[in-house]
Amino acid sequence: MIITPLFVFFLVLVFIAVWLFINTIDKRKWLTFIVSLVLTPIVYFYLFYPMLNIFSAYHHEKYFNAEAWEEQPELRYEMANQILNDSVFIGKKKSDIKALLGKPEWFSWDDTLKINSQDKWNYNMGFKPGAFNDKQECLEFQFTNNRVESIRPYQLEKTF
Repeated sequence: MIITPLFVFFLVLVFIAVWLFINTIDKRKWLTFIVSLVLTPIVYFYLFYPMLNIFSAYHHEKYFNAEAWEEQPELRYEMANQILNDSVFIGKKKSDIKALLGKPEWFSWDDTLKINSQDKWNYNMGFKPGAFNDKQECLEFQFTNNRVESIRPYQLEKTF
């Protein structure tokens, strides 16, 4: 476990809440302190932390890995920030993209051509974790002269 300032802050917050609750039951300070000290990790890891993960949009991030991309398509969203922010794929040829990411899952519509364009490749990134998330993450690779010009993230709403 990595101890960060945010972790310590939340742990202190939970300790204070447990202390105040236990203090309403018993007024003996030494007993209240011991019970609060014992209950704080339990309350934090079994109540507070799971609720925090359900209602927040936090998720793990990973560096791009072609094997993980192919083997775990439902976790591709973890690699999205590196793909978008580090411009890893900008300027690469279609053949390089196909070798790293596989064949495109679908082509985007091009209004000027009135067809699905071979120069707009789309990949499914999976669903980010969260209680109320019904949007599927996707990436669109736009090619110009057989090279990646831009990468656009977007979301598709899914109904279950």
